[in-house]
Amino acid sequence: MTREDPKWIGPATDYGPLLVFFIAYFVWGLIPATGALMVATLIALVASWLVRRTIPAMAVVTAVVVGVFGGLTLWLHDETFIKLKPTIVQALFAVILLGGLLFDKPMLKYVLGKVWPIDDDGFRKLSLRFGLFFAAMAVLNEVVWRTQDTDTWVLFKVWGLMGLTFVFALTQIKVFETHRLPDPEPTTRGDT
Repeated sequence: MTREDPKWIGPATDYGPLLVFFIAYFVWGLIPATGALMVATLIALVASWLVRRTIPAMAVVTAVVVGVFGGLTLWLHDETFIKLKPTIVQALFAVILLGGLLFDKPMLKYVLGKVWPIDDDGFRKLSLRFGLFFAAMAVLNEVVWRTQDTDTWVLFKVWGLMGLTFVFALTQIKVFETHRLPDPEPTTRGDT
């Protein structure tokens, strides 16, 4: 019998640090919120390890970028670096997904293959679409943080990026339906 992860662990470790950042920003400001985000991200990684005995690759990439850009924000007391963080994360995801396609390696298959049982053609389509989506999100973050005040950017970072990603993922349901792998035949043990 295999142990199932609690259903709350994924959302808690994925969105918990973002919620901590949002609340801390409106209570203490951007620089302290950056420190809170760094601590919450580390706690999320530890919680993921303790509960799942694994840390998702995307969470590691995000944590490294949070550590580097959050550290620069705190050290230099310059909010530019934390505002660049979503751009860097989204751009990295775009490069990984689109770069993988150049080598005929649909990278989403390696990250989500066990969760999304679809064929290689489906993973190629999703890798291309999500790669382009992440590239667009990187550009959009640049536009927002460079043209809007910090309150607007924080609202966009927390609710806009997450909302757009959710809506975009919903638009990809047809790919999942079209390219879904058939369920494996159940094996039965019987007398022969």
